[in-house]
Amino acid sequence: MGWTGRILAGAKFLAPLAVLLVLWPILIRAFNVNPQIFPDITAVARAGLESIRDGSLFAHMGASLARVAVGTVLAILVAVPLGVLMGVSPGVSAFLTPLLRFFSVLAGIAWIPIATLWFGYGFGAITFVIFNAVFFIVAYNTLLGVSTIPMQVRNAAASLGAGRWTMLAEVLLPGALPNIVTGVRTGLGFAWRGLIAAEIIATNIGLGYMIFVARDFYRTEVIVFGMIVIGALWLLIDRLLLAPVERATIERWGMVRSA
Repeated sequence: MGWTGRILAGAKFLAPLAVLLVLWPILIRAFNVNPQIFPDITAVARAGLESIRDGSLFAHMGASLARVAVGTVLAILVAVPLGVLMGVSPGVSAFLTPLLRFFSVLAGIAWIPIATLWFGYGFGAITFVIFNAVFFIVAYNTLLGVSTIPMQVRNAAASLGAGRWTMLAEVLLPGALPNIVTGVRTGLGFAWRGLIAAEIIATNIGLGYMIFVARDFYRTEVIVFGMIVIGALWLLIDRLLLAPVERATIERWGMVRSA
């Protein structure tokens, strides 16, 4: 896709958000909404500028992004080897697949109460929640990726003298990589939601904490601004980082040709 196509695609993606920004002040004034119920766009803008000036926004963003990064990296480091092991061992797969399906339903927010009991309130508990949100999805997607590699390909590599490490590095991981990247992208979506929920309960810094404290002082403009920041950050991470990596991976190792 050329630059013109990318610009048009970006404009099409942002158009609904632009319409929402235009309708926001019109509807607030038309229905005379109480600012404590929902703020005007100018109040939200002032709250955003205030948080930028005093540096609190960057502190909250930094804390949230650090937790997501650490929890996600730890989950990938554990989930990918486990998924590969399940993919090459029918016995291990048969034993662990039901557990993965069971715990994948509980991953993320459901772990917050027990995470605070195990790790206390702070970085450890929230990182554990993010780990759970990403781990099960990545492990299962890795299993699917390895399982879809034809046995003819594996046998051909083995007949050419590929040992275990060569088979892993040149056949199994490349073949499973599109599924792994898709799993990471999906898992991060759940992790981001789990992060915000955990920060409301288990810490004193972060974007979730920022909007939770604002509620106590009826500062709806800070709440809405925090929601905008959370959504914008996820869109930037997903559209500028995860989606291109997923596309490039599928083009390199999958069945899709580059445009």
